[in-house]
Amino acid sequence: MEIRKIDENISVAPQIAVEDVAEIARLGFKTLVANRPDREEPGQPSMADIEAEAKANGLNWVYMPVESGNITDQDVDNFAPMIRDAEKPVFAFCRSGTRCTILWALSSAREHQPEELLPKARNAGYDISGLVPRMMQQAKHS
Repeated sequence: MEIRKIDENISVAPQIAVEDVAEIARLGFKTLVANRPDREEPGQPSMADIEAEAKANGLNWVYMPVESGNITDQDVDNFAPMIRDAEKPVFAFCRSGTRCTILWALSSAREHQPEELLPKARNAGYDISGLVPRMMQQAKHS
């Protein structure tokens, strides 16, 4: 399991295994967010199995699937209140962690400038500089 910390409130990761959930809870995460659709690719763990393990380990579970390469404004509208209100810290995963990072950046852009967000994403291993125009659009939603 590869954990990429964005800030004190959220870390992201590529696809996790069911066996990783207990470790996620042990590390102190409070909410587990899945941004990957079930059955997106053959062989990925089922979200129902991850959900059951999350609940068995006392984690809040949020299943918010987002289509790869097609993050809509509605997806951001759904993510923003969830991440704001979730018990922290949050651990979010998808295939590579990129979708989670983009959702975080776009929703965070409603309250923070891109120059505050870009280094956090970069430090976690994600170059989201191409999102700046869209982040600027999100700022108008605040």
